[in-house]
Amino acid sequence: MSKFVFRNNTIERFFGKEYSFSGYADISIIPQDAEFYVWWYQVPIKYDQALLAEEIRGYARNLNFVLQQVDSGKTFVILTMDILYAVSFMDDDYRVQESVSDYNRALYEAEASNGNVKVIDITEFTRRYSAEELFDWKFYFISQMGMTPKLHKEFKAWFGRKLEGIALKRKKCLVLDLDNTLWGGVLGEEGIEGIQIGGDYPGKAFLYFQEALSQLSRSGVILAVCSKNNERDVLEAWEKNPFMVLRKDAFVSYRINWTDKATNIKELATELNLGLDSFVFVDDNPTERELVKQMLPMVSVPDFPEQPYELPIFFKHLVEDCFKVYSITDEDRHKTEQYKANAARVQSQKVFADFDKYLESLDIRITIEPADEFNVQRIAQMTQKTNQFNLTTKRYTDADVRNFIGQGWKIWCIGVADKFGDNGITGTVMVSGDEIDTFLLSCRILGKGIEVAFIKKVCAMLAESGAGSLKAKYIPTAKNAQVKDFYEKCGFTCLMENRDGSKEYVINLRSADLKIKDFYKITIK
Repeated sequence: MSKFVFRNNTIERFFGKEYSFSGYADISIIPQDAEFYVWWYQVPIKYDQALLAEEIRGYARNLNFVLQQVDSGKTFVILTMDILYAVSFMDDDYRVQESVSDYNRALYEAEASNGNVKVIDITEFTRRYSAEELFDWKFYFISQMGMTPKLHKEFKAWFGRKLEGIALKRKKCLVLDLDNTLWGGVLGEEGIEGIQIGGDYPGKAFLYFQEALSQLSRSGVILAVCSKNNERDVLEAWEKNPFMVLRKDAFVSYRINWTDKATNIKELATELNLGLDSFVFVDDNPTERELVKQMLPMVSVPDFPEQPYELPIFFKHLVEDCFKVYSITDEDRHKTEQYKANAARVQSQKVFADFDKYLESLDIRITIEPADEFNVQRIAQMTQKTNQFNLTTKRYTDADVRNFIGQGWKIWCIGVADKFGDNGITGTVMVSGDEIDTFLLSCRILGKGIEVAFIKKVCAMLAESGAGSLKAKYIPTAKNAQVKDFYEKCGFTCLMENRDGSKEYVINLRSADLKIKDFYKITIK
């Protein structure tokens, strides 16, 4: 059994065959072998308002009981409650509404006090439809369905996106057009004073959109620009237009030229060392959107609204579908600065003929510290988000990591800084017994040998603690081919290469060459 749903009505079609389900409002069986749990309780059919309100309050008590029985290392997803049908003949009777509000408040309190609990607001889905579209009495009386099965495909898609958000599988880079996207009008035709940003409509709508994007950037989404324009005109507009919220320094990089946008986006991906599947492209021109869809199918390209007053709704769905995140770390808040600094490093490298001389010039400072309450969230986040330099690509929650610490795993994370800036915590290694379970680094620090220095230092630390050997694995995915031979390069011996491409390694810690180049300044905390 992998996934289990606690529910109070028929909802099988909304989840799928990989889920198992409780009886209606039944908490007598709490399967301990489930991978993760879902709690689905909606307002039941009952016209006695007092009894209905009390039943809803009982659901909250039942939830608290279940949470006490479930392993805190397993994810528990709770959907809020919404009123999907008319429950009262009296407009002045608010007992049910109050009980629903109290119930939902209890859900968020449970999330705040349990690291494995994630609450999903179901109104993000239900408010897209009328009451008649959401609920069908025929299906209720026949099968006790709490929502019309006609919406099961739409719900599955929405719920899947929400689970991806919980797993932090959000996109990383938002590439934006300029004319009629970040402002109204065409800059090359109407000039700085003529474009519509701020003031009356439609400028007010574009101003709101820029303000919203600015906040999105603060959550860790990096912004870039891809626009067919004269670069000089855009730079002047960014500098001189008084209403502009997103100016040059808001973007990690930009391509302002007359090259096709698919080519420009590919260049941005190379420059930022990001996979194209982590990009979202926003452009008002349907022709430009179609080109990117055809040439770069891995890039997400949402339809842009036809009217500026639709921008708030567009932004809401953009976040829900591509950039939703349940927690924000300090590293997220500084993403733009970190990627800008990395671009500066790329430019600096060009003046050095000797690569080691270039690395020495960076003044690379590496800090290795054990996992603790202050960095466990970031460590878990990296396991969910890191794909390219990830030897096993195992995904863990912060509750999982805490459990591993309690089980005696040796877990370290790495912080990297240089003369261009501080990248924050950008890698982790998890050792269970005598085997590396997880080894990963953020793509933004790759290419400077830091990964080799890190693993050699970890090996040296284990040797100092008395370990004689260390095992490791490479598990191939669609995105981590670049680390296929990493362990060989670090002195590990390949014991077996399996048919699926996975590899098994070992290293003798007593005889291995664990020397690290002197220009890496390493601090152990």
